[in-house]
Amino acid sequence: MKVAQRVFDFYLDASIHVAFAAFALVSVTGLTLNIPVDAHLSWFLFFGTIACYNFVKYGVEARKYILIANRYYRNIQFASFIAFGLAAFHFFFLKIDVWVCIVCLLVLTGLYAVPVLPHSKKLRSWGILKVFVVALVWAGATVILPALSERGPNLWDICIETVQRFLFVLILMIPFEIRDLVYDSPDLKTLPQRYGVARTKIFGAFATLLFFFSVFLKDSVTTANVIATGILFLVLGGLMFVTKRNQGSYFASFWVEVIPIVWWILLLSLEQLF
Repeated sequence: MKVAQRVFDFYLDASIHVAFAAFALVSVTGLTLNIPVDAHLSWFLFFGTIACYNFVKYGVEARKYILIANRYYRNIQFASFIAFGLAAFHFFFLKIDVWVCIVCLLVLTGLYAVPVLPHSKKLRSWGILKVFVVALVWAGATVILPALSERGPNLWDICIETVQRFLFVLILMIPFEIRDLVYDSPDLKTLPQRYGVARTKIFGAFATLLFFFSVFLKDSVTTANVIATGILFLVLGGLMFVTKRNQGSYFASFWVEVIPIVWWILLLSLEQLF
């Protein structure tokens, strides 16, 4: 039992779970925009998510990331280097315009993690701005990149899907923001610090409404897409209701991050029915 627990904790701590979420959201884009998804892009984002997330979590200070004494974190470091190598392999099979977009997203991710100037703050420290930057990067990576790779759907549907994905990620970040109230410095001025837990959850509920109704703005939308979005509307609304300061160990890190995978499975199942 202890071995299983350690493997599961490593799965979460090494960002493998969040990488599956990214993989799932790219697949969701393929289904909702009715385009084939480049396998190299999917795997690039999977392995790239592991490398980037672990760098942001553990490697902001390079010296500390290279000289690690703790065996557990050395294993995470090793997994990160392997993931980076695999991401680099898949990167070279992508189109040039996809490369350009990836570089822009990587720059934004770098600004999120590392201060640009010696005495400046990184975006991660800019409270409210942080959640919007993260949502923007995820929307760009999981919608814009697949659309650039295939050039299939019309621009309007891509824009609506991007906005919808931005809202989706923004909503999923709220439980993390509320959980981190205990650890965040008051200087950060995060959403729950500035507006309180109750108002932050109301903001999330409002974003959930926008997420649902935006699906009807698309020029091309399937019955499966509408039903899946409706079910997600209920799931996300319920998430806002049950989220609280004192959360279980895996509430945010596992259950919240499994919702993108649930969305993918829902769409796959519903596509078979309609």
